[in-house]
Amino acid sequence: MRVAIITISDSVSRGHREDKSGAALEKRSVELGWNVIAKKIIADDLNTIRDLLIQIADSASVDLILTTGGTGVGPRDVTPEATSAAAEKLLPGLGERVRAVTGQNFPRAYLSRATAAVRGQTLILNLPGSPKGAQECLDAVADLLPHAAEVLRGARHD
Repeated sequence: MRVAIITISDSVSRGHREDKSGAALEKRSVELGWNVIAKKIIADDLNTIRDLLIQIADSASVDLILTTGGTGVGPRDVTPEATSAAAEKLLPGLGERVRAVTGQNFPRAYLSRATAAVRGQTLILNLPGSPKGAQECLDAVADLLPHAAEVLRGARHD
């Protein structure tokens, strides 16, 4: 599976903090046997996030876009809104599963507004901004993503 990782963080995009979440997602993606072909770092800006999601999805160069950051309840957390604006279909079940699995050990996971969507033949999955949270949330749905990508490319649901 071809993957793009987008880190969404004002402080990381300004160079004030290291991109630990993006690095954690890249490491885990490689462990899963996926090919990370693009990594980007951008600020928490709805239009910038939306436009980059559209650009990457419409390029048909990746099967999955993983975002990290901007899924909380803070005033600058706009990743789910940007994802919804870029989406052709929402996949609420993936966000529900992420919260159900991770919320068992970390009740604050239920404050996450992480979502998933489809644009064209590309899946988009929003993950939290912490390295541990991003990896644990990815692990909660990682087994479902290759099948979803195959179905988007025309495979049957068998």
